[in-house]
Amino acid sequence: MGNPFGPLPSPGARPFIVEVRRGAQVESRHPVVATVVDADGRTVAAWGDAMQAIFPRSSNKAIQALPLVESGAADAFGLSQAELAMACASHGGEARHTETVAAWLTRIGRKPEDMECGAHWPYHEETARQLARDHLAPNNLHNNCSGKHAGMVSVATHLGEDIRGYVKPDHPVQRRVTAAIEDVCGVKIAPESVGTDGCSMPTMAIPLHNLAWGFARFITGAGLAPERAKAARRLAAAVAAEPFFIAGSGRFCTVVMQAGGGKFIAKTGAEGVYTAASATAGFGIALKVLDGTARAAQTALGGLLEHLGWLDEAGREAIRPLVEQPLNNWRGINVGSIGLAPPGF
Repeated sequence: MGNPFGPLPSPGARPFIVEVRRGAQVESRHPVVATVVDADGRTVAAWGDAMQAIFPRSSNKAIQALPLVESGAADAFGLSQAELAMACASHGGEARHTETVAAWLTRIGRKPEDMECGAHWPYHEETARQLARDHLAPNNLHNNCSGKHAGMVSVATHLGEDIRGYVKPDHPVQRRVTAAIEDVCGVKIAPESVGTDGCSMPTMAIPLHNLAWGFARFITGAGLAPERAKAARRLAAAVAAEPFFIAGSGRFCTVVMQAGGGKFIAKTGAEGVYTAASATAGFGIALKVLDGTARAAQTALGGLLEHLGWLDEAGREAIRPLVEQPLNNWRGINVGSIGLAPPGF
């Protein structure tokens, strides 16, 4: 397909490094393994061992959402682009997020209590503080994965399946999700590779290379059956059109996709994972901060997107405060920074 963004760098044998600087001294270093893969499965750039298996965690939610469209549930329930984006999201629990999921569940005849994700305080700090001021506890709607769970409940409801236990690996909903991951990412998932995510759903360890390849196929449709390719395009279009619903105010997934102007999609996962994909380039990206540090992951992805030329000058400036992150103390005094270690890539 070629690379309209310009020449790619040569692959590196070692991970690249995100470092934390306090004053003039490097205080911590976070090694990052990353790879860029085309839709034919060719590695076009890599740093470190991209064949090691990692848990994608929430970074592959868009692939997990494929059965929501393929089953006919999205059409049967008239899901909007915002709702489809929510099915792929790790949202901050802001009012627009929770109200969207609540209205979706009401429309399909379900309740927040039907979702088996559990509750946690919203990631959006002001929303969490307001709940506390109002003497309210968070509920399932505030879980960052509530959109994904609403999607799974929708599939079971549409197909007339028992929604109880829809998070278990042997439930029909999860069997469809596993089959989609295997197909799109070109892997066979062994039982010993299956763990349990923070929201109680299965998460499957796969090679980082296959995760990037899966997103290259997801964004281009290359090698996928026509209906699956069509479903992937629909989900990717929803994510690109509604970046607020993927994460929220000031959060990196939202900010970086807004900065990209719809040219690519990007999604975080717990323990320092990120994925991104561009139909224009025909590539998928996957990275893992080896020590699992979340603060290093957005610096790693932002720096990599800049390095690959996926952002114009305005886009680079928009994300720079979240890539070259200032390190401030409790008095607001700048004492250091978080950024890529020279020479970078």
